[in-house]
Amino acid sequence: MVKHQPLQVYERQLCLSCITGIYGCRWKRYQRSHDDTTKWELLWSLILLLTFCLLLVWFYFWWEAHNDYSEFNWFLYNRSGEWSDGTVPILATTAAGFTYIAFLIVLALCHVALGQQLNLHWLHKATGPFLHIGALAAVTALSWIVAGQVTRAEKMMFQVVVVLLYVSVLLALYMVPLHITSPCIMDPATLKPRPNVIGHQGAPMLAPENTLWSFQRALQMNVTGLEADVAISMDGVPFLMRDLTLRRTTDVEKVFPDRQMDEASLFNWTDLQQLNAGRWFLKDDPFWTVHTLFQHEKERIANQTVCSLEQLLKLASYHNSTVVFRLRRPPPKHPCYDSWINDTLQAVRQSGVPQSLVMWTPDENRTQVRQLAPDLIQTSVVKRSHQILQQSGISSLLLRYNQVSREEIGNFSEAHINLTLYTVNEPWLYSVLWCSGVSSVSSEAPHVLLKVPYPIWLMRPNEYCLAWVSADLISFAVVIGIFIFQKYRMSGMRSYNPEQIMLNAAVRRSSGDINVMKEKLIFSEVRNGVGSAEELYGDSYDYYANQGISQ
Repeated sequence: MVKHQPLQVYERQLCLSCITGIYGCRWKRYQRSHDDTTKWELLWSLILLLTFCLLLVWFYFWWEAHNDYSEFNWFLYNRSGEWSDGTVPILATTAAGFTYIAFLIVLALCHVALGQQLNLHWLHKATGPFLHIGALAAVTALSWIVAGQVTRAEKMMFQVVVVLLYVSVLLALYMVPLHITSPCIMDPATLKPRPNVIGHQGAPMLAPENTLWSFQRALQMNVTGLEADVAISMDGVPFLMRDLTLRRTTDVEKVFPDRQMDEASLFNWTDLQQLNAGRWFLKDDPFWTVHTLFQHEKERIANQTVCSLEQLLKLASYHNSTVVFRLRRPPPKHPCYDSWINDTLQAVRQSGVPQSLVMWTPDENRTQVRQLAPDLIQTSVVKRSHQILQQSGISSLLLRYNQVSREEIGNFSEAHINLTLYTVNEPWLYSVLWCSGVSSVSSEAPHVLLKVPYPIWLMRPNEYCLAWVSADLISFAVVIGIFIFQKYRMSGMRSYNPEQIMLNAAVRRSSGDINVMKEKLIFSEVRNGVGSAEELYGDSYDYYANQGISQ
């Protein structure tokens, strides 16, 4: 008799997927693990915890110093000659760093609570050198408070415990760079060429997404390719549309109010041409950039319509630019549900664009497509090993930037597989991916990446080692100096007493004041008779003391 195990029913775990996805980019169930966390990941968790504690102390210090912000600004003004609120960048940087680290700490604690293996994503680790320098500066500044508390304390045990704790933290920070890796710590001679920039939906920060003007603006930013989302109309015309419906990016609620909730693919091309696809951009200002546009640009935006795939391909062919598009299959009852691949291939042929400029992403009927259009760049949007991609005849890969590791980037590069990562809008992320060897990125901000001709920061390993050792030595010297100064300062304060203060004040009196005192004493003796020596000197001492205190 054969025993059958019951089928396992997996429920959707949205919360767990978000936690493991954000912390370690493990969005899939098979990527998670209940195994014990490795020592390497435990070390990173310890670094995060230590950095969080230091930032907490630093943030508390500046919060408590709120009363002295004005004096701090005046201090900067006296030094620089220019008035500015110097606390704003300090507080903003501290708040941003604290929020970022606190968020990662919360995610790590959620991992522990849910029994998941800690696995911090490598892009978070790329900020390691900056976290180390920031933590080192914070601990060094903290030595002023620690030294003050130690010198004021009267119990030897308290002094020993505080000093040992502080020195332990400091030494740990000194050794942290031994375990820090970053893509931008490398020999500049091995830096690969600048990654190509593909306009994701054109230049959607400067023009309405997926419109002809948006792609023209992207080409003005020297992009090497254009990326779009493609749907198919009821009459078989491929057109550009990211959303399932037309509500967000067109005026469908005004032109076809009864059909505004319908899917975009349920409209025919004649109806789609009646819609305006630009006024929403001027009204909603999704990227807060409308105020930077000239009047003629606004007028052109206001007249944009829905763009067809053929129009995009003709534009790309004219500029010899690569085109990558994601084709969305129509719903089952759509007339083109079965012919959607052929309809799209027909639009590619009619446009006259060279097939070598088109990156084909659908996996359906790829063999048939390769036979009909052999020169198309076969591209996958699903992560696979480079061996499987080569066996399938796929030469290009389009993935989200956090779906690959540095090792995988190197493997794809060695296998001559063109890797494009999306969506990359920030210069720092572009720089990190550049140092990692990525060949191209897809961006919604090509105008921003155009201003990054070189990685924002790039350091040779020996230069980083020198900077690390120098920072440690400077920190150590500053800490020793602060402890010595605090000890000297506190010992000097303890050496003073009220009697010394009054005597010093009396000695500093001028000879003229002393003569006046003598005359007063003589007149007092003549009038009342000479008193005892103790009364005379007692009065003299009181006078000098009072004069000293009055200073």
